[in-house]
Amino acid sequence: GLHHPSPDRFWPRFPDALRPFVPWDQLENEDSSVHISPRQKRDANSSIYKGKKCRMESCFDFTLCKKNGFKVYVYPQQKGEKIAESYQNILAAIEGSRFYTSDPSQACLFVLSLDTLDRDQLSPQYVHNLRSKVQSLHLWNNGRNHLIFNLYSGTWPDYTEDVGFDIGQAMLAKASISTENFRPNFDVSIPLFSKDHPRTGGERGFLKFNTIPPLRKYMLVFKGKRYLTGIGSDTRNALYHVHNGEDVVLLTTCKHGKDWQKHKDSRCDRDNTEYEKYDYREMLHNATFCLVPRGRRLGSFRFLEALQAACVPVMLSNGWELPFSEVINWNQAAVIGDERLLLQIPSTIRSIHQDKILALRQQTQFLWEAYFSSVEKIVLTTLEIIQDRIFKHISRNSLIWNKHPGGLFVLPQYSSYLGDFPYYYANLGLKPPSKFTAVIHAVTPLVSQSQPVLKLLVAAAKSQYCAQIIVLWNCDKPLPAKHRWPATAVPVIVIEGESKVMSSRFLPYDNIVTDAVLSLDEDTVLSTTEVDFAFTVWQTFPERIVGYPARSHFWDNSKERWGYTSKWTNDYSMVLTGAAIYHKYYHYLYTHYLPASLKNMVDQLANCEDILMNFLVSAVTKLPPIKVTQKKQYKETMMGQTSRASRWADPDHFAQRQSCMNTFASWFGYMPLIHSQMRLDPVLFKDQVSILRKKYRDIERL
Repeated sequence: GLHHPSPDRFWPRFPDALRPFVPWDQLENEDSSVHISPRQKRDANSSIYKGKKCRMESCFDFTLCKKNGFKVYVYPQQKGEKIAESYQNILAAIEGSRFYTSDPSQACLFVLSLDTLDRDQLSPQYVHNLRSKVQSLHLWNNGRNHLIFNLYSGTWPDYTEDVGFDIGQAMLAKASISTENFRPNFDVSIPLFSKDHPRTGGERGFLKFNTIPPLRKYMLVFKGKRYLTGIGSDTRNALYHVHNGEDVVLLTTCKHGKDWQKHKDSRCDRDNTEYEKYDYREMLHNATFCLVPRGRRLGSFRFLEALQAACVPVMLSNGWELPFSEVINWNQAAVIGDERLLLQIPSTIRSIHQDKILALRQQTQFLWEAYFSSVEKIVLTTLEIIQDRIFKHISRNSLIWNKHPGGLFVLPQYSSYLGDFPYYYANLGLKPPSKFTAVIHAVTPLVSQSQPVLKLLVAAAKSQYCAQIIVLWNCDKPLPAKHRWPATAVPVIVIEGESKVMSSRFLPYDNIVTDAVLSLDEDTVLSTTEVDFAFTVWQTFPERIVGYPARSHFWDNSKERWGYTSKWTNDYSMVLTGAAIYHKYYHYLYTHYLPASLKNMVDQLANCEDILMNFLVSAVTKLPPIKVTQKKQYKETMMGQTSRASRWADPDHFAQRQSCMNTFASWFGYMPLIHSQMRLDPVLFKDQVSILRKKYRDIERL
């Protein structure tokens, strides 16, 4: 008769099928477990989880994240445990982030305070007895919902990826992780970074100008150690076949380790002489492509160095799961080679068209600045990737991760539609918004009908682009009666500020129905024409702040700190939100991205909120704001009869703004403001032609 294969042969085995619904130690599967002792049963089940098979669905408890959202707990540091600087930087980045909680019962993700970065037993940083230290933690729970950071694992001679203790069901954020051991959508591949990698801020990329054609002095460079034997030695040992000493310069040295003399081969001395002739930094900055071969482990420092230098990485590290591979499309920024085809690398990269080289190079700069330039960025990217897995329905798509301004600044909780952000109009083929909402910040009571705030309201309401006006009442007096406000063609909504603090002017109010916001101080003097013109300029630059009152920052050498100036010079780096247009998304970012410490400072001083908004927008866009047509009048009226006169004339007000700037800069880790000398005027502005030929006729009279 016909031989029927057993049904298992048709179906792959799904060891994790339906597992999350029933914890394995409560399985009541009578038939199969009759003859198995509880211990055997437990071992059989846990071996499924050990290592390879863990996925979010089977080894992560989502219920912990449903209550309080994505909160991360860091274990308190124990006395006598030494923690290397890199790991302290990682923990500090988590503790300084908006995800941090000091209460383990609120947490959805746990991070050890035991240093797990360097698990090479020969290393001085190696932490002994980690296994028992981890097991004794009462929250460990077999590693469930834990994230373990690791840069080095294994040791000479075979450098395995074992971290030397049982990680249970924990996720790994690991450098040099191989695709074979990487558990997709569970582990996170991180780059190898040195102990000098800055904690916050970080250097900008080195691409200052988009040189066309994009070819530099060298086509392909590498400078590094060569290993004579053992794992990872083959590729670096073969590099001399490709080196031509002209535009392909691949230098290796065997001069490392204690007894290199004993083991050296016939090429060592010649290699070393050549090696010493070249300066690594000079090569890096003058090369089009940089070779990134594996070392003893799969990852190397060369990777980040090349990215920063705008040198396109050529990967020769077979089986390396590239950093943040879950979200970054590396084909847009690197050339992924194969160690077995080393000899074909030069001809392959020579065939890459110059347009493509320029695009690759620009992408290296974007990725470096978005995700890699500081320990904080590497850590936040890791956390955001995990958060996106947990809340799949509100997660970022590939376009967000791989396009300016990048995933850390685009919070998917704001909207799942890309058209609601100011960065993607061109990608989506959309026109920028055609209407704005004016938000007037009122701090003084209404006493007379000739108050500047009423003139301002009327002028804004007459703009053809105005959809509505919101008066944010941050005054201690009760709201004025409806009839006190002038009649306008657009709706006027008066709302009370939340606890009357300064930051409340940047809350993402639901009443703001347009994407564009015209932010106004109550004593600002603006005509309808000026509002119209500023708005048409903003439509061309929707991701920036566009407006009238400009200020500048400078480095004060004598005091070694940043200075703030309102002097009228030829450049500026801030446009104050007393008369500026920007995208509503910045209200959301201001409220949800910035730390409470900075917002509290603003509220206590009742000052600097406009400076903080400028810091934020420039940090996101890496661009200066845009100033529109100068008018002399703005300055004088600000000093005039109004409520704020006292405040502007007050010397403390200025000193406060100075110290705000320095506090903000230290939180960002660098100075995000950028100087600009661009001012946009209407066509024919102040030209000697008939006024009838000009579109914005009133602007010149002001």
